[in-house]
Amino acid sequence: MAATKKASTKAASRKVKDRWKAKEWYKIYAPRMFNQAQLGETPSADATNLIGRTTEATVHDINGDFSKMHVKLKFRVQDVSGFDAHTVFIGQDLTSDYIRRLTRRKRTKTDHVIDVRTKDGYLIRVKPMSITEKRIQSSQETALRTIMDEEMRKMGEEKTISEIVKAIIDGEMAHRLGTVCKVIVPIKRVEIRKTEVLEMGSGPQDQLVFAPEPVPEEAPAVPAEVTEEAAAEPEQ
Repeated sequence: MAATKKASTKAASRKVKDRWKAKEWYKIYAPRMFNQAQLGETPSADATNLIGRTTEATVHDINGDFSKMHVKLKFRVQDVSGFDAHTVFIGQDLTSDYIRRLTRRKRTKTDHVIDVRTKDGYLIRVKPMSITEKRIQSSQETALRTIMDEEMRKMGEEKTISEIVKAIIDGEMAHRLGTVCKVIVPIKRVEIRKTEVLEMGSGPQDQLVFAPEPVPEEAPAVPAEVTEEAAAEPEQ
């Protein structure tokens, strides 16, 4: 009986090894808006199994900026070509420890949820948070949400999805929201806590790493039979 059990154990371990041998390693790439940076590698026995798989990376992982280690980016595999898996951007959020460090006593932290349609048709849900210099009333919080909603909708009309993501990462969006909020109450800080892509757009394919780069049109050649003299003759 012991020999039979040992043989079955060996067969099971051999099957596990064979399953790993059947897998290939695929490189995962960020979209064009992130300069097609490599996000990592993943094994799979079938390329179709990678479609829909999600992965995360910090801004520091992508561009080496240590000041953005707290900003996490989320991607989903959209297409596989050979052993290269191409992704689209699906969201962003901040690390929990970074958010905890921002919260202090005698201040009000207000969370906002704003759905925005971008210039190129993407529907994104943006969740900013504002931290005031001192405690504020609920009516002031409502006013903050209203003015943030208006400013975010303006930004969506002005920018494409790649421009929105850039504004989140470099702090432009937080700065704009903080500026309009200061009209109501003194603001200590505004951060974009989380972003989610709810609907993909149909505009320029900055999202797709595998989309071909646009080829510039060449100027039409001047026909050989048109001489300089002919070109210089005035019209009749």
